[in-house]
Amino acid sequence: MSGAISEARFISETGVAAEVATLVEPALNDMGFRLVRVTVSGRDGTTVQIMAERPDGSITVEDCADISRNLSPLLDAHDPISGHYMLEISSPGIDRPLARASDFEAWAGHEARIEMREQVAGRKRFRGVIQGLAEHAVRLEVPPDQGGPDVRLPVGLIAEARLVLTDDLIRETLRRAKKANADAATAADQV
Repeated sequence: MSGAISEARFISETGVAAEVATLVEPALNDMGFRLVRVTVSGRDGTTVQIMAERPDGSITVEDCADISRNLSPLLDAHDPISGHYMLEISSPGIDRPLARASDFEAWAGHEARIEMREQVAGRKRFRGVIQGLAEHAVRLEVPPDQGGPDVRLPVGLIAEARLVLTDDLIRETLRRAKKANADAATAADQV
């Protein structure tokens, strides 16, 4: 199993979403995917959304269908959701949640919104450009009018983190998707 797959998430679900995450994360890892997040909402009845990705951050529509086919029997057998529900498998998207410490290294140079469990430097909410990790803390360049220029946010205190949709982020996401597709095509040719 790859280290990228087994790296623990610092975000954690609660209630039924936590039960679902505990059930599906090992199965996703066995399939070569990482769990990003599980949400359970009342949208359209009850919807269970499982956000997943490959260690390189990619996921295809076919991958989502395969994940759904593999996880449905598992969820049916353990029945963590009472009543009927709709299972939705999705990618993290461009303005993705950041769920692992390595996500801050992978997306360094891009803007993020981070909410802390406790106050850091007198605040709980931050927005700035990710500078990477240092000593189990996210280095974030924050504009001077918001307490900048640089803050260190302990990963263990992060409640939620998400990339901010920008033109640079869209370009980088498209570049990474193109590279992942080219790598997959090369691997397929070698088989």
